[in-house]
Amino acid sequence: MRLDKLLSECGIASRKESARAIRAGQVTVNGIPAQKADQQLDPAVDRVVYCGREIRYRKYVYVMLNKPDGYVSATEDGKDPVVTELLPEEYRKMGVFPCGRLDKHTLGLMLLTNDGQLSHRLLSPKHHVPKSYAFRVKFPLSAQDVTALETGVDIGGYITKPCTVTLDGEREGVITLTEGKYHQIKLMMEAVHNQITYLERTTFGTLLLDQHLARGEWRELTDEEIQSLTR
Repeated sequence: MRLDKLLSECGIASRKESARAIRAGQVTVNGIPAQKADQQLDPAVDRVVYCGREIRYRKYVYVMLNKPDGYVSATEDGKDPVVTELLPEEYRKMGVFPCGRLDKHTLGLMLLTNDGQLSHRLLSPKHHVPKSYAFRVKFPLSAQDVTALETGVDIGGYITKPCTVTLDGEREGVITLTEGKYHQIKLMMEAVHNQITYLERTTFGTLLLDQHLARGEWRELTDEEIQSLTR
């Protein structure tokens, strides 16, 4: 791989910026100042340092974000802030995007990545990846309401697939879906004459929201979390 390509794909510097840093002697490979931007190297073996920072090459990155209120699940919006703005610029340069969507006022677990193949697999309806949400509603939910939600309700001409609802009191609990229609949980509650007042995603497939992450905070997934998702 070319040295400038490695730095570009890692979101560290453009090829033009890389060439400038190399000319200034600010880039080393295995402790030796780099001479050319097109210098060939092995990312798995060679040690690259850019402006005093060691660079670890990764083709793909996987980030867990605890989404705060008011952010749009997109890379750009033009009106509201987007979730990618919560990450450092180098991740945005690597092309990360939200894997799936949460409504603007829904909180909690989001996966952001630049791995389009994994994202497609996780979101494909045929894979039935479960997602759990902690919720609160305005009015008490009856046993009949829970049965209707779990069996499937009409949300504007579409009958939702079976889900599970576990109540923790009359007005709150956890709902687990294997699909993700637009505003689905909100519309499901409206179908049983209720109204969502709080919604937070807590799981996505094998991922669990890290309770150490405050709203708006993020971290990269561990190797174990990545392997579990890709399986």
